[in-house]
Amino acid sequence: MKPELWKCLRTYDIKTFFSDLSAGVIVGIVALPLAIAFAIASGVEPERGLYTAVIAGFLISFLGGSRVQIGGPTGAFVVIVFGIVRDFGISGLMTATIMAGVMLLLLGAFRMGGLVRFIPYTIVIGFTAGIAVTILTTQIGDFFGLDAGKVPGDFYGKMRAYAAAAGTVNPQATVIALISLVFLILWPKVPVVSKKIPGSLLVILGATAAVLLLDLRVETIGSRYGAIPSGLPAPHFPEIDFATVRDLFPAAISIALLGAVESLLSAVVADGMIGSKHDPNTELIAQGVANIAAPLFGGIPATGAIARTATNVKNGGRTPVAGMVHAVVLLLILLLLGQYAVYIPLCALAAVLTMVSWNMLGLRAIKALLHGQKSDITVLAVTFFLTVFIDLTVAIEVGLVCAAFFFIRKMVSLSSVTESKNKSDTGAVVKGMQKLAESVVGQADAAADEEDKTVAELPQRALVFEVDGPLFFGTVMKFEQSLVRASVEYDALILRVGNMFYIDAGGIHVLEELFQSCCRKNAVLILSEIHTQPYLLLSKSGFMKTIGAENITGSFGDALKRCRELGIK
Repeated sequence: MKPELWKCLRTYDIKTFFSDLSAGVIVGIVALPLAIAFAIASGVEPERGLYTAVIAGFLISFLGGSRVQIGGPTGAFVVIVFGIVRDFGISGLMTATIMAGVMLLLLGAFRMGGLVRFIPYTIVIGFTAGIAVTILTTQIGDFFGLDAGKVPGDFYGKMRAYAAAAGTVNPQATVIALISLVFLILWPKVPVVSKKIPGSLLVILGATAAVLLLDLRVETIGSRYGAIPSGLPAPHFPEIDFATVRDLFPAAISIALLGAVESLLSAVVADGMIGSKHDPNTELIAQGVANIAAPLFGGIPATGAIARTATNVKNGGRTPVAGMVHAVVLLLILLLLGQYAVYIPLCALAAVLTMVSWNMLGLRAIKALLHGQKSDITVLAVTFFLTVFIDLTVAIEVGLVCAAFFFIRKMVSLSSVTESKNKSDTGAVVKGMQKLAESVVGQADAAADEEDKTVAELPQRALVFEVDGPLFFGTVMKFEQSLVRASVEYDALILRVGNMFYIDAGGIHVLEELFQSCCRKNAVLILSEIHTQPYLLLSKSGFMKTIGAENITGSFGDALKRCRELGIK
């Protein structure tokens, strides 16, 4: 697992460097207002967003598995970071972020990057939309210049606080925010210019100039947070104890999960834009290192940013050098121009985050899912509403449980256990299946005649069941009910498992009970047409030895032959 940078440098040239340099400068400028805005929305000082973009942004590009990934603070972390800071302070946030970094590092080291893609799409859309709504609600106060004091973190608390402060609306702040938002909406409609100059930067510069020149009475970064340091702080290690680690463990899992999902989604999008293929495990290792290092310098959680990554590609970035340049540009801005950031009005930043929230909402994806099956709609709704009204960690956990439940129910509905009570029934099933399969190679008639001959030899004292689909804990009850309904006496029970492609411990347990039932009736249990996975698992569990290898047959004809050997008529 080598960083993508090492591979790119083998064929690197001056033309590629200037292309990366140009893209890196533009992305750095784009990232400036976003880094500050995400930090403020997360409940921390604005400079912490810049520290994150510099440290984490550089390391993600330097060590990552994607050619064009841009890392830094994103809206996905706003909700969870706000909650951690509220409950545990900055020290708790540092600890949780470092823990998440270690988790990401281990995921990459143990090559588990591909597993993140198994998180259901409905859950990703649900919590992303929920985060968007939550970010939007945190900006209402600054957007209208409300004097709401310290606003609670929960949705109802925020709404009550805003309602109580409705009489303190600042008209000047509201006008600036509305003009800024309208500009951000209309700016992309001028593609020739908007591709090179980010609207968010123009909004920040324009609003700051208006406040200074017109002496407007609106709240700024300086009036709320004070001066912004010009430079990076010295590394600082938080005090970590077992009790804190235990309390922050669920939050750390959420940070790691969000970081992994968003970074790999961003890398996939980037692959499609430049026609490359990222290494998910190397990318997760880079994300882990970045989230361990950034908090030591006062940063907050970081991950791959889809919008900034797309901006990088569209402006010519083709190697990790562009991402490293973006981090250096932000560092230079912090060193040379950081002192002027105190004049940025918070209402303008609120407009920027409102636009970010709208873009995150993903209405097109939600609309498509609402036209789908009810299970997807349910998982989407549960994840969304729990994210908004309860907690992001709870939303992900419950969403995963719901998605797993619906998947199991679907697998159960697709499985069946059917009994063939006599020769004609078995013949119809076998003949129909065989005709369908053999028609592909043009041998249907001959095969059907042969199968008819085989079915005609079915002993009267033999009972045949066909298992279609997986036999696991979710389908065990259906299997048992089907066997209970078989009231006839038998000397041989043949299970046709040619369509049983999977079995788990629950399935093995029900087969063991079935074997014991056969033993009590002095009957033999025969498994016919078994697949590889069930065969291997039954062998490892010892069930093969219990039932006897001679009672595991490769075809239905061999199962009937086994009955004749035992003298079953």
